[in-house]
Amino acid sequence: MTNRRVAVIDYGMGNLHSVASAIEHVASDAEVVITADRAAIAAAGHVVFPGVGAIRDCMAEIRRLGFDSLVPEVIASGKPILGICVGMQALMESSEENGGVECLAHLRGKVRFFGNHLKDEQGLPLKVPHMGWNQVAQVRPHPLWQGIEDNARFYFVHSYYVRAEDGDQVAGRCHYGHDFDAAVSHDNLFAVQFHPEKSHTAGLQLLRNFVNWDGRVNWDGRVG
Repeated sequence: MTNRRVAVIDYGMGNLHSVASAIEHVASDAEVVITADRAAIAAAGHVVFPGVGAIRDCMAEIRRLGFDSLVPEVIASGKPILGICVGMQALMESSEENGGVECLAHLRGKVRFFGNHLKDEQGLPLKVPHMGWNQVAQVRPHPLWQGIEDNARFYFVHSYYVRAEDGDQVAGRCHYGHDFDAAVSHDNLFAVQFHPEKSHTAGLQLLRNFVNWDGRVNWDGRVG
């Protein structure tokens, strides 16, 4: 029988209840738990690694609670794991935020600042943080893109962005002043800069796909 338990990792930094409610909405048969308990996370079939706020504070709590070892263990187990916003950034090697912060270094690449003088193609100033709806181009097929149109709009709130070193791990890109990586994937891991729980139809479809995903990626990107 498929394990329909979803654990949302709780280290005090994220829209945990919004994420949990959105998953419950798209998968009424799933048991969603918000927890910091290692045993509960290990027992789940799917794990969500969220994050909101300054990366320094997030990494401090991740390390204090021992999640710097737990998250790699979850990834190594092969179960599907979804990183969201700062949860995605924390998986990279380092971030420019807060004067420079070392992250988990599960994926190669850095988190960079948009800049104080960001401009669009016409030379007009762009506000930082990047806040609101923007299109995500699907760089390659993936089970979590199933049923979502290419260039669908998702909701973003961030001043720092991921630039992955391995282009093969980039699943989606976005443009705001310049291109940045909006989604990365590697085996059973998928992580997004945007907030699927705030992204209406496309975001809910991505969460639905996640709960139905077995962690494998077929050549054509289908779920299962």
